[in-house]
Amino acid sequence: MTVLTNERRDRATAAATMLNKVPALTIFFWVIKVMGTTVGETAADYLNDTLGLGLNNTSLVVGVALIGALAFQFRSRRYIPAIYWLCVVLISIAGTLMTDNLVDGHGVSLVVTTAGFTTALALTFLGWYLSERSLSIHTIVTSKREAWYWLTILFTFALGTSAGDLVSEKLSLGYWKSGLMFAALIGLVAVAYFVFKASEILAFWIAYILTRPLGASLGDYLLQKPKDGGLGLGTGVTTFAFLAVIISLVTYLTVTHRDLTVSDEEPA
Repeated sequence: MTVLTNERRDRATAAATMLNKVPALTIFFWVIKVMGTTVGETAADYLNDTLGLGLNNTSLVVGVALIGALAFQFRSRRYIPAIYWLCVVLISIAGTLMTDNLVDGHGVSLVVTTAGFTTALALTFLGWYLSERSLSIHTIVTSKREAWYWLTILFTFALGTSAGDLVSEKLSLGYWKSGLMFAALIGLVAVAYFVFKASEILAFWIAYILTRPLGASLGDYLLQKPKDGGLGLGTGVTTFAFLAVIISLVTYLTVTHRDLTVSDEEPA
């Protein structure tokens, strides 16, 4: 009851601080999120391998771009679709590179990275809850909460990359089978929420984490060569095709405001 009371108070006083910085959880949110995670997988490979930047240079370029995007995001007093989703796409690439640097650059096993990022994510959730007494994305109305939010997002992407690669490669399930498995798990979360009335916050974060390996499996399936279990579309085609769809959807949301939360709407 205390958490619910605090959340209602946060919603009521949002206008005194800043408007909620996270979009409403519509179908557009989940579609762009999955496509963004796919781009995170394919764009990292495109920059690293196709353009030949290498892991270090790719990490530097993406890191600088992410810091710049987050600077604009934190300076904004409300949710702006283009800035928010740019941050998501860049942080998706950064999360992929965190795993790639550890596994490919330093020889750390996927088992270790998966366990490590699971621990880091759990500690982030704990720190966020102890600090704010809520993990709700409906009340990201202060810079402090937004910092916790983006740190959590970063670790969900890093964990999803490690877990997705571990399942598809080390357990020999293959890319499309791994994708189906993660999609089925997300379906179970949806059933738990809509049918059995599971906690909204818990269901959201589990689904959010699972969409990362789902997107990674989809990306790998599209870009890998047929001999490796993929369709062989390549990193460039996959990356730019998905980016074009993401830009189209974000433009639509910018014009229609279909993804604004209640607290983001202008008073009558």
